[in-house]
Amino acid sequence: MESAVLAARTRPPAGPWLRPLAKWPVFTIAGLVAVVHVVMSALGDFWIDEVYMLAAGKYHPDWGYVDQPPIAPLLAAAMDWIAPGSMVVLRLPAVLATAAGVVMFALLAREFGGDRRAQVLAAGAGATGMWAALVGHWVTPYTFEPLQWLVLSWLLVRWVRLREQGAADDRLLLVFGLVLGIALQTKFQVGILCVALLISVLLVGPRDILRRPMFWGGVGIALLIAAPTLLWQAFNGWPQLQMGAIVADESPMLSGGRSGTAVSLVLFAGVAGGALFLIGLWKLFRSAELRPYRFFAVTSLLLYGFFVATAARPYYLLGMYGVVIAAGLLGLQRRREAKPSRWGWTAWFPYLASVALVSQTLWLSTTMTSMFGMPSADVLARDTSIAFTALPPQQQERTAVIGDSYISAAMVEVGRAKYDLPEVYSPHRGYGYFGPPGDQVDSVLLVGDVEDAREHFAEVRQVHDGAVPIWLCTGRIGAWDQIWPQLKSL
Repeated sequence: MESAVLAARTRPPAGPWLRPLAKWPVFTIAGLVAVVHVVMSALGDFWIDEVYMLAAGKYHPDWGYVDQPPIAPLLAAAMDWIAPGSMVVLRLPAVLATAAGVVMFALLAREFGGDRRAQVLAAGAGATGMWAALVGHWVTPYTFEPLQWLVLSWLLVRWVRLREQGAADDRLLLVFGLVLGIALQTKFQVGILCVALLISVLLVGPRDILRRPMFWGGVGIALLIAAPTLLWQAFNGWPQLQMGAIVADESPMLSGGRSGTAVSLVLFAGVAGGALFLIGLWKLFRSAELRPYRFFAVTSLLLYGFFVATAARPYYLLGMYGVVIAAGLLGLQRRREAKPSRWGWTAWFPYLASVALVSQTLWLSTTMTSMFGMPSADVLARDTSIAFTALPPQQQERTAVIGDSYISAAMVEVGRAKYDLPEVYSPHRGYGYFGPPGDQVDSVLLVGDVEDAREHFAEVRQVHDGAVPIWLCTGRIGAWDQIWPQLKSL
């Protein structure tokens, strides 16, 4: 009897034990990713959303914005304050987030019970994702969001693993709430993730997580952190909710509509990552060992279906790649352990194909802005400044610069640091909520398409003919508080 009791006390808890972290190969891969993106940071001009982040945070700091929370704009402004005009310094947080994401892939594989090889393969998948290669050095919300989703996934995987071993650590749920709050201040799509997770847990478990006081404490922490941007949205009529229709309208041009989104949601993981993602979904549904984590597969499918149905951006699923790929690698590891093969080295072939695609994608990232028909921010600001300084001094005092889109407005505004220009406005996206020019402004230098503004001015003439035309609009018709609501659009 005593021996049975002693055996029960010394028996190891059920579930996988953590293997040692493959530090040198994992951190070497992450370091190489960081070096490559630092180099790419110095090449090319601002990406269109990146220059918008900088302009919004630097010249229009606020608790929230119409199309995203404030973390990315304020972070961009902070980096520009540290090293004005330095693209490398500006993009450093994005580079670090991308490299950290590679490490999180490996940590997720380790948390599932992955050995050294599985961890390295997971890091390789994180390093060779096509979307990560494209945006990994851009200061945008969708560069930081995948890392946050990876951390959230890791916290849940760890909580489930410890729970299965009979040593659940509910403090992880408080940390989950902290990270969730930061994610809500970065991009609102994490709210959709939470809804999908909740549905999945209710369907396949572990339902007892919902009975944990610290889970609800974590929810409270998240809401407290996100309160400023949520209140901003509420006071401004929840404009973020209107962005879904805008995204759907832009989908045919940016991603080929629903069919293009359906394919890209998987392909953006890369050659190796895409294959492992599909394997991981299968293993999460079929493997008894992975049964406690099945809710991740259900969540991924719910998100996939929702994003395809709503014609969402094709990168919205990026944050789920890591946890599903890690599950796939564990399944392959178990097969390798049961039946070793002399051909295991062929697993690296998909990674070679991924590296080739990543190389092309990295170069593409330096030319993306010109593909949208935009010159560099410096060129656009210079051309606008030439048109402005050509005006008589008295007219300059009554003239504002208006961009036809948030892109042109942000590029000119960021370029103001080097050129003689007045304050920049735009009725488009977040700029429309920054407000119109003052009543003393009766003429406008309009950068871009002038058609929507023609009816509000007595005379419109082109003063610069370039990639982006510039128009002088004089003889304002009506007050700005009447004109601006007619021009505003998302």
